[in-house]
Amino acid sequence: MEGKRFSLHLTAQEMQALRQVALGIEKADIVVVNARLVNVYTNEIQDNHGVAIKGRWIALVGPDISAAIGRDTIIIDALGKTVIPGLIDGHTHLASWSTIHEFLNQSMKGGTTTIITETMEVFPVAGYEGVIDFLESLNDQPIKLFATAAAMASISRAAMGIPTDIMQQLARRREIIGLGESYWQSVFQSPEVFQSNFETMLENKKTLEGHSAGARGNKLSAYAAMGISSCHEPTTAEDTLERLRLGFYVMAREGSIRRDLKSISRILDNHISLRRLVLTTDSISPSDLLELGYMEYPVQKAIDCGFDPVTAIQMATLNVAEHFALDHAIGGIAPGKMADMVIIPDPDTIRAEYVISNGRVIAQDGELLISARRHPYSSKSLDTIRLSRKLTANDFKIRVDNSPEALVKVRVIDMVTDLVTRELIEDVPVFDGEVICPKAGGLAKISAIDRIHGSGKMFTGLIRNFGLKFGAMACSAAWDTSCIIVMGVDDADMAMAVNRIHHLKGGVVICENNKITGELALPVFGILSELPVDQIAGHLKEIKTDAKRLGVDFPDPILSLIALTGAAIPYLRICEEGLVNLKDGKTLGLFVKN
Repeated sequence: MEGKRFSLHLTAQEMQALRQVALGIEKADIVVVNARLVNVYTNEIQDNHGVAIKGRWIALVGPDISAAIGRDTIIIDALGKTVIPGLIDGHTHLASWSTIHEFLNQSMKGGTTTIITETMEVFPVAGYEGVIDFLESLNDQPIKLFATAAAMASISRAAMGIPTDIMQQLARRREIIGLGESYWQSVFQSPEVFQSNFETMLENKKTLEGHSAGARGNKLSAYAAMGISSCHEPTTAEDTLERLRLGFYVMAREGSIRRDLKSISRILDNHISLRRLVLTTDSISPSDLLELGYMEYPVQKAIDCGFDPVTAIQMATLNVAEHFALDHAIGGIAPGKMADMVIIPDPDTIRAEYVISNGRVIAQDGELLISARRHPYSSKSLDTIRLSRKLTANDFKIRVDNSPEALVKVRVIDMVTDLVTRELIEDVPVFDGEVICPKAGGLAKISAIDRIHGSGKMFTGLIRNFGLKFGAMACSAAWDTSCIIVMGVDDADMAMAVNRIHHLKGGVVICENNKITGELALPVFGILSELPVDQIAGHLKEIKTDAKRLGVDFPDPILSLIALTGAAIPYLRICEEGLVNLKDGKTLGLFVKN
């Protein structure tokens, strides 16, 4: 199946058919007439235009396409409404919460016809075979899906990097069009891990996707000099401008993890070319997908923030396609391009009335006409929670060897925001050789547990200001690692939550007083649910309510939990090996020597 839907080049037979339709010798399969055409190539809107489609491709564009209309041609009368290219998300994380077919059945209705996703969530928990299984789920779908190979910058040495021979295999696959985001600090700290894979991707004419949050001046230039071509991390107009001037494609995020577009929109004051500015989601939650839609939302938001409508549409079509060298086939409406287009009321209103993908009408007036393919995941992909044994409360006790002191000095993860942390050095009480977390003061335990290798390896530390006052919460979708992450103020509840995840073969679990009070099973790779998106959103809403009852007031408590293993957000993180300071990449223990 590999590559079945990823041929973006015309065959000789297709060339012949398109030429014949354009000359009026053969007839089109579908025509759109009486449309206002947004031409992203010339930055203009052309009135009274039509588009003739043959197979997957556009054969003819112009004010008079009557010669292409035959007895069997399907005619869509746009009635003066606007036709735009199908929308493209150039950076997202589809291996998050829902399986591909469930995500597509919700997202395709809004006008997105191409998606480029990361695979970094799958590799550490399922290896090369799992990534291939995930890639196969992208194939033969109503829209085009591409992927980037995982760079695997991780705080866990067991998950850091990808062997060169595996990267070479991935680089040869058609649906792999780049190397996913590689955090600049990790690249600089361990260049030997990444440089050969960078070279492999460049040799195969694939892009190197960037993640340069916090890099400026010479450091940013040094990062760009390694071949990095994009960054989705700028949060201000100033950061965006610096990267655009260095030749980056800059992806402005408007998704569920960050919403940066309003701040970045101040770049309009600089009156510069925006042909390398791109709109992206960087992932979207099930609830946001249901309530806001998919790529239609950031395009509409850009228009509302003052971007010219044609420019905003370019930012989610041609600009993205050019970055990934896909513009020979997608990104605009022109003869010889793939028939991906959306009919909307007017250039200022990004609301899909018709969605055409690969030459087929896949949605109309918000109703899906062609459903996504359901992929049968392998048995290995459905069995990735491998604990060596059932855990008990004793596994979460923090022992202090040979300490006569009543207090011991430790490193504590301190929550500065819902995602950003810092290191605190504190004295905590010891009783009977065990560290005790006082019930008052906002201190809790946090553990990262290897769930892949059956090693039983785990590390337990302390965290402050997360808000948890009772019970425990756990998730198997920890960022950038192969860990289950669990936090709690009760050791028995922590053990119960982890054991329940083992039973579910992946999931999110909240436990209190030795009872499971909320859960969502994630059996696919331990990170994805097979439920419909609306049901997933419902479960996550209940879990959020449950977490709030236990004292957590963060906007997304599970995101805050699973991000604690991530290698990109400052700056003290946790994995199965210990605490990691992202400033220097060093792995640290809990106890601080005097």
